[in-house]
Amino acid sequence: MDGGSPLGEFLRARRSVMTPDQVGLPLFGRRRTPGLRRVEVAMLAGVSVDYYSRLEQGRECHPSDQVLRALARALSFDLDATEHLYELARGGPRKRRTAEEIDEVSPTVVRFVEGCDHVPAVVVNGRFDVLARNPLADALYNGLEHRDNLIRLAFLAPEAREFYLDWEQHSQVKVAHLRAAAGADLEDPALVELIEELGSASEDFRRMWARHEVRALTGSLIRVRHRDVGDLVLSYEMFTVESSRPHQIIVLAAEPGSPSEKGLARLGIHSR
Repeated sequence: MDGGSPLGEFLRARRSVMTPDQVGLPLFGRRRTPGLRRVEVAMLAGVSVDYYSRLEQGRECHPSDQVLRALARALSFDLDATEHLYELARGGPRKRRTAEEIDEVSPTVVRFVEGCDHVPAVVVNGRFDVLARNPLADALYNGLEHRDNLIRLAFLAPEAREFYLDWEQHSQVKVAHLRAAAGADLEDPALVELIEELGSASEDFRRMWARHEVRALTGSLIRVRHRDVGDLVLSYEMFTVESSRPHQIIVLAAEPGSPSEKGLARLGIHSR
């Protein structure tokens, strides 16, 4: 979905969503286009406008570590975005994993997930394919289209905007995580196919993907509306399976004593 230099695309996209006040610059007059100007990023990074322009245009592809650090500071990148910047600049695909490594889950991990009987738990790979789930997670997503892939569910399932009460925020986080998982290596055929499918079917996905936000998915809150037990406020955590790094376990839990915990308990009865 992106053209030109991946590094240039990333810099241009992130510059376009930054505002002068975010980087401590005064705002003078009206701007024809949103975001920072090239001259402003170049000034903040301590490089010439011509050099920065060549980076965005893909005519300069080997910036030094000093320049990358300066660009990360200038654009207020967090750790995830900075690591993505370095990966794009240094190039070279990641070590290719086999389909079995990406899609097959260790029996030990499956037993662990199934043993989490008081919280919904799923195992996903970097493409958000659901590789394993326990009965409570099965009950949580029951009846939703595309529940075998959580990012397809968010963008392609007709019920997604009713299920996810904070759909926009939740979907942005998923897209940013997909960017982080993809890194500089968009040569995984299944990943490319997924991105093209989502981009073809969803204008919202195209809009969010074009922002080039990069953020590894970590713990946060999620609010869902389940058709059987009503609204649930759940905290979720993601745990990387060290023996198979593409795999992560997502565990959702409710605040003890809360209405959401009681709702999960009722959902657990339905799942038996």
